[in-house]
Amino acid sequence: MGHVEIPESDITGPVGLAGAPRPRSTGSRNRMVAPERVWRAPTTVQRDHAERPRARKLPDPRVPFLVLTDLLGTLLPAWLVLRAGDQPVPLASAASAALVWTGVRAARGRYAQRLPGEPAGTVYAAFGDWLALVGALALLVAVTGGGLDPATAVAALVPGLVVAVLLAVADRWRSAGTRRDLRRVLVVGEAAGLDRAVSLLNSRTEHPYRAVAVVPVGPAVPGCGTPVPGRLAPEPADDDVSTVLGGAFAHDADLVLVAPGPQLDDDRLRRLAWGMHDSGLALCVLSDLSGISAARVRPASAAGLTLLHVAPPLRRGPQAALKTVVDRAGAALGLLALAPLFFGVALAVRFSSPGPVFHRQTRHGRHNRPFTMWKFRTMVADAESRREQLSAANESEGPMFKMRRDPRVTRIGHALRRTSVDELPQLLNVLRGDMSLVGPRPPLPEEVSRYDERELRRLAVRPGLTGLWQVSGRSDLSWQETVSLDLWYVDNWSVAGDMGLLARTVRAVTDGRGAY
Repeated sequence: MGHVEIPESDITGPVGLAGAPRPRSTGSRNRMVAPERVWRAPTTVQRDHAERPRARKLPDPRVPFLVLTDLLGTLLPAWLVLRAGDQPVPLASAASAALVWTGVRAARGRYAQRLPGEPAGTVYAAFGDWLALVGALALLVAVTGGGLDPATAVAALVPGLVVAVLLAVADRWRSAGTRRDLRRVLVVGEAAGLDRAVSLLNSRTEHPYRAVAVVPVGPAVPGCGTPVPGRLAPEPADDDVSTVLGGAFAHDADLVLVAPGPQLDDDRLRRLAWGMHDSGLALCVLSDLSGISAARVRPASAAGLTLLHVAPPLRRGPQAALKTVVDRAGAALGLLALAPLFFGVALAVRFSSPGPVFHRQTRHGRHNRPFTMWKFRTMVADAESRREQLSAANESEGPMFKMRRDPRVTRIGHALRRTSVDELPQLLNVLRGDMSLVGPRPPLPEEVSRYDERELRRLAVRPGLTGLWQVSGRSDLSWQETVSLDLWYVDNWSVAGDMGLLARTVRAVTDGRGAY
């Protein structure tokens, strides 16, 4: 490994790419680079172009299938409806509608390759595309003077919407069930930012990014335990790009993630971006906007600045109204469909141990309002009075009480908890409006009394029968992990996201991990 003494710096040690030729000396160090200096791609790290990690710029291989599906899904039904309605030139009108439909979808990016981690297509996006189609065709008919009946024309376009909705649902299921395009990531930044980014990326599996190496900036040593193929000096230098490229090539990384900091200013980051893109490597910049979904962020430019507009969380409007309708309708249907199961569980609870069938408990809901939550009883009848005796055995570091082998749980209670059947009576709370099908875990009054300002934000929405905590480990989660998941949901929920969480809940309940 090369050894370079850097003037006016606290670093005396290996700087640059481990084992790579040194492109600079102490005299050639570039502290202040004039803006007019011509950019030259680095030549220090040579690698055959065929061996370089691909930049993943290939078109989505599903594009022909998607385009053909949209064309035929609109053309054939529209032609049949227009023909049955005795409309003029049905085939030409249907063909025009199909072409405009695919044009609208293409213009709105429905055929573009989705980046890893980017949300899949949504039902709302399909509705938006369809409304744009109706508007475009209405304008076209007005300009050409076509004699189509408006009601028949709109009916002819409905099958195309149905096909788009089915494609969106299939895409979301496919994205939820598979991890496509696993990215090998080289993280560049100061030690504190590196440790946080690597820890979060490698501790979870629901995303397609894996940190395989780090290139720290400055003398601090990262504590993440990830390989360190090179190191950047505290100030800009001629070999910044070659050091990062060499580390990426050495670990077959196909994405460079930069965590900006005081030692990675705009000019240095810009030159890194030039080098990465000229060498065919993708570059990503870590944002400080943690806890905000990508759907709420919209980039814009002004006066040479890149601005990120952050939309407020959903609290009212069409999605909030739709969520209420889905909650009430889903709870009513669930109670009707599960009535036989309720009867069987009630008998099992009643005859397995003395005490009532249901356990009623005061919980706090939206805006910190208390309500009575219903569950099937899974503990002995005097469980609440015995809790104080077990306080020393609490396994949670937060205000919650958790105990893996709680002696108060009955034999039938263990089975009910593992399958989450004990939670089903909360459908009554959902029907009454105290709870939602999806939301944060409903807390106890003594838990809320110990909340700080951050934790109180969990009560900005209705608590849920299931939620991110349910599909991410349940009782195996730490208190801080539970709070982080709940806060993310509070700020980023959507009806489409709720549908995905309900689907994932089925798998989590079947798995049974974290339920005790």
